[in-house]
Amino acid sequence: MKAARVVAGAVGVVLMGVGVSLLVDVRDLPGVLLWLGGAVVLHDAVLAPTVLLAGPLLVRGGARGPVRGGLLVAGALTVVALPVLLRPGPKPNSSVLPLDYPRNWLLALAAVTVATALVLVARRVRRGRRPSGG
Repeated sequence: MKAARVVAGAVGVVLMGVGVSLLVDVRDLPGVLLWLGGAVVLHDAVLAPTVLLAGPLLVRGGARGPVRGGLLVAGALTVVALPVLLRPGPKPNSSVLPLDYPRNWLLALAAVTVATALVLVARRVRRGRRPSGG
């Protein structure tokens, strides 16, 4: 178990190094750093507290974990999609954003909802199959 954590940590450090090396060629470094800082603030001030509070408010018992996980993934998808979803006006170049992003975002949220529901159903089925003790 400890070896897996060390490997995961090393992979994370390497990926952070790749990310930092990619920032060297960025033309608008202050803008990128502002966006990254905003993403951290949005996550820590909005997304994480919302997920943590919504779990107990929406569900009880063993369903909290999967619901929180689904909400976390849905929130992360929304944060990533926000720049494209909120972009005002027509696109100056149709080849820059050629896909239907609002539809694809909704499809991704639907997939997260279905996956969360499947996890909940699988847990319920698994609990029903356990032999009663005694």
